[in-house]
Amino acid sequence: MDAVLLVTQFLNGMQLGVLLFLVASGLTLVFGIMDFVNLAHGAFYMVGAFVCASLTFWTGSFLLGVLLALPVVALVGIVTEVIAVRTLYPRDHLDHVLATFGLILIFDELAHLIWGPAGIAIPLPVFLRGWIEILPGIVFPVYRLLIIGSGLAIAAGLYYVVSHTRLGMLIRAGASNRTMIGALGVDVQTLFTLVFALGAVLAGFAGMLIAPISEASIGMGNDIIIMAFVVIIVGGIGSMKGAFIAALLIGLIDTLGRSYLDDLFRLFMGGEAAETSAPAISAMLIYILMAGVLAVRPQGLFPPKVR
Repeated sequence: MDAVLLVTQFLNGMQLGVLLFLVASGLTLVFGIMDFVNLAHGAFYMVGAFVCASLTFWTGSFLLGVLLALPVVALVGIVTEVIAVRTLYPRDHLDHVLATFGLILIFDELAHLIWGPAGIAIPLPVFLRGWIEILPGIVFPVYRLLIIGSGLAIAAGLYYVVSHTRLGMLIRAGASNRTMIGALGVDVQTLFTLVFALGAVLAGFAGMLIAPISEASIGMGNDIIIMAFVVIIVGGIGSMKGAFIAALLIGLIDTLGRSYLDDLFRLFMGGEAAETSAPAISAMLIYILMAGVLAVRPQGLFPPKVR
């Protein structure tokens, strides 16, 4: 086995994993606390990428574009929650699905009207375009390492906020019994708005990070939201720890599976058959994992603790 390819693909899997975590963490906050199924969560991923692209070209700095784009995405999340989402909380999950599917179409069409049908590539600053030798003979792009580091730092920050701050206490209490915290004088509606905006910012930040690699494009959030739902199902709905571990696991399975599954298949089938079947099976691996987890442990690998 080629050690260079293995380490490179492992780091690529980590990169995909932290991006999935950024999207899935916001999704699990919204679903775990509000019991709201938001199919349009991936739209904030797209909005973050497009807004960051526009601000990068306006300011001439990618880093400044990211910093300015974060409050813009938060504002978009707040407006969406106030105008469209707030009225859906008392309704059942089918209404959530239908309404947020409509929001996907609205966001995609608005992006088409504002930025046009073509994607937007974001240029990186010079100091992020290089490569760094992480092990003797193994080099990796600096920017991809920055993505991994940023994702891990945000994961640590979320853990601290949820576990050791008053806001985190309210979030955990809201997930356990929102009727009780409302009776104790907590403004549940404001809490829901803040949590929804936080989820939008996390998804938008993931879109900003990936845009210099894959470009900002219409509908870019539709694929990652499916994987994000797989993450929260495997990790446990409402569990931040589960979302983090499951995101890294799924990122590694998806990346390493696409690289090594054909070699594994060649051990017991012909080369042509392995090359034909491996890409199809590798695309199914994360869904096979989800089906297995649902069959053995329907609550997920790391369900949130409840009293």
